[in-house]
Amino acid sequence: MIRVPVNPLLLHWARERSGMAYEDLAARFKKLPEWEEGATQPTLKQVEAFARAVHVPVGYLFMAEPPEEAVPIPDFRTFVGQGVTRPSPNLLDTIYTCQERQSWYRDFARVARQPAVPFVGSASIDRPPERVAADMRETLGFDLAARQECPTWSDALRLFIRQADEAGVLVMVSGVVMSNNRRHLDPAEFRGFALSDPLAPLVFINGADTKAAQMFTLAHELAHLWLGASALSNLGAAPKPGFRREEVWCNAVAAELLVPLAALRAHLQDGEPLPQAMSRLARAFKVSTLVILRRLLDAGWIDRARFDVAWPAEIGRLRHLAQQGGGGDFYRTTLSRVSRRFARALVVSTLEGQTLYRDAFRMLGVSKTETFNNLGREVGVMG
Repeated sequence: MIRVPVNPLLLHWARERSGMAYEDLAARFKKLPEWEEGATQPTLKQVEAFARAVHVPVGYLFMAEPPEEAVPIPDFRTFVGQGVTRPSPNLLDTIYTCQERQSWYRDFARVARQPAVPFVGSASIDRPPERVAADMRETLGFDLAARQECPTWSDALRLFIRQADEAGVLVMVSGVVMSNNRRHLDPAEFRGFALSDPLAPLVFINGADTKAAQMFTLAHELAHLWLGASALSNLGAAPKPGFRREEVWCNAVAAELLVPLAALRAHLQDGEPLPQAMSRLARAFKVSTLVILRRLLDAGWIDRARFDVAWPAEIGRLRHLAQQGGGGDFYRTTLSRVSRRFARALVVSTLEGQTLYRDAFRMLGVSKTETFNNLGREVGVMG
């Protein structure tokens, strides 16, 4: 049995980086305490198994010291007023996966001679959020009239995603890394990110977040694309201090896009109890009650003290409702994770022999030809 020299510091770093409990890993790798103390060394197979368990490239474990891992896009997150450091493996792998998909789609778009998406980079942070929001509504077709035809605001979210897709944005929504249902994404770490590109603009939404939050995240990340800027975000609808100017601007654009202040004021009723007002206005604008609550604060209809009490209470209510929901359709979920636009292009390219089935399966997160064919039918490529 051949053992390999691994720096115990690297093993300790990889374990902490994973965020997994020491007890869980020690139960799986009985010699882990001895490895970390340097009392004994693992075999190559044990190192490889450990690397898979903690989601770290096996080569990292043979380095002289732990690598400095930085988020590969501008990081606009804050936590209690401080910048967030040490991204989780799940976050990093999600960004890398989306970058790979974006790179593939960019090449596909070039070969297909697709034009650049005109709105990417069309705005600046000095432009009033109200004007940018109006431009976004016109470009996407996501106006109040279109939303009012939706039975619920959840249906309006699906409409919003579809309209962004049709406008040229790869919108990916997932609560796990790739299709690995054991690697859950943490909404407390990030809500979403935007990868700006003139041919392949991409928005990723953390699907582990509440449905109520996802609509606002999509609007927020689209605002980043209008700026032509990639960004990682964890700012929700609630206005908070300590965030960079670009994040505050994108939030203002998102709020105005979803609920124009002038239209909201026309719907306000003096003396109406807050719960009834939130419910009524959410039905009228087809957005979540959280977005309505934030706009009521913007409109001055409630003060900050009242908002600070109502906000956590409403989050708790919506989370309770979300826990009562059932599972979703497999193919709809898969397409949501990779975006219909990306899946359609990838199926076409694969059927034409431009992309290997092996690579297509990996990027789609599937393993069977039957599943691939069914996805092709779902996006209208295969009969």
